[in-house]
Amino acid sequence: MPLTWDDARATVHGTVTPLPVVEAALADADGAVLARPLTTLTDLPPFDTSSVDGFAVRGDGPWPLVGQVLAGEVPAELKAGTAVEIATGAMVPPGTDHVLRVENCQLTDGVVHGETPSRRDWREAGEEARAGEELLPAGVVVTPGVIGFAAHCGYDTLPVRRAPRVAVVVFGDELLAAGMPGDGRVRDALGPALPAWLRRLGADVAPAVMVEDTLDAHVGAIAAAAKQADVVVTTGGTMHGPVDHLHPALARLGGKYLVDTVAVRPGFPMLVASLPGGKWLVGLPGNPQSAVVALVTLAAPLLAGLRGAPVPALERVRLGVDVPGRGDFTHLALARVTGGVAEPLAHAGSAMLRGVARADGFVVVRPGQHGAAGDEIDMAALPLRAGERP
Repeated sequence: MPLTWDDARATVHGTVTPLPVVEAALADADGAVLARPLTTLTDLPPFDTSSVDGFAVRGDGPWPLVGQVLAGEVPAELKAGTAVEIATGAMVPPGTDHVLRVENCQLTDGVVHGETPSRRDWREAGEEARAGEELLPAGVVVTPGVIGFAAHCGYDTLPVRRAPRVAVVVFGDELLAAGMPGDGRVRDALGPALPAWLRRLGADVAPAVMVEDTLDAHVGAIAAAAKQADVVVTTGGTMHGPVDHLHPALARLGGKYLVDTVAVRPGFPMLVASLPGGKWLVGLPGNPQSAVVALVTLAAPLLAGLRGAPVPALERVRLGVDVPGRGDFTHLALARVTGGVAEPLAHAGSAMLRGVARADGFVVVRPGQHGAAGDEIDMAALPLRAGERP
């Protein structure tokens, strides 16, 4: 019996073990997943810091000006009844009672005149965080904001999960690697596209390899790929036709099924199998849109699990028009989202990619349900980069 779509995602994510922890330089950590909570190594800020340009004063004014403090300097204690000029970001001298904004005071003949403010114009040590405080949990994806924050906390490297290494193997004698389709042959659309999708899912991906439709070729290609990668992603051969050799190849290689077909349309003949040596194989259907369905259904949660990230969250959108159900199957319907409203796209056949090229994701109509215009519904987003919309 095929697994339900929701069970397939949960099963794959919950079974895999996260990859080892590595220390990544901040510049190399973008897109990785924190393996341990991020705690600050120091108080933030680490010392009382002036938030304005002006004068640090002690006692009652007016105050004779006795010096200057710039950012990066360690000032001496401020004597009673005196002032020093202070720059934004500079360390506040010990003994300071107030920092006067430069625009709110006057400097005349070396003496500072002004009213003491009702509040301190400096950031106190530890105002943002105290040393040892947990700031971000493990499992957070490292973004440029996280990188900057980590540097702010004193980190030079971050403990992250190693990126999964993925090899893509494309089956199909009818496929052309280049040139115009014709004479019974079609262009391979998945070999060029899948590495890009997989990189957006956090993987380190080798260029796709095309393999002829024989059992020996399948076995050899999968075995070779598994030596170099944590995950082998294949396209085609997931059914039981005359040239569908994936299942026999898995049997010969000692593969064990974790998922063997999913009750979803399109794309149900998809699979995940373990391979000897702790490796994984994700079998995508050969039809291009079905392969993308399998990518978000099985590859995305598997890679998230290996990276130590949570299962990819589903978004909530509102349907702009009706979307029919598919009986006992989950229906994943290509959709484009504008202002939170999802509109299903045309050209949504399993062999078509025109809709995929414009889509933000798949709206999810579960078994026995019908999506009506105005309904709030789940959407499985395609792995697009931030701000990247077709």
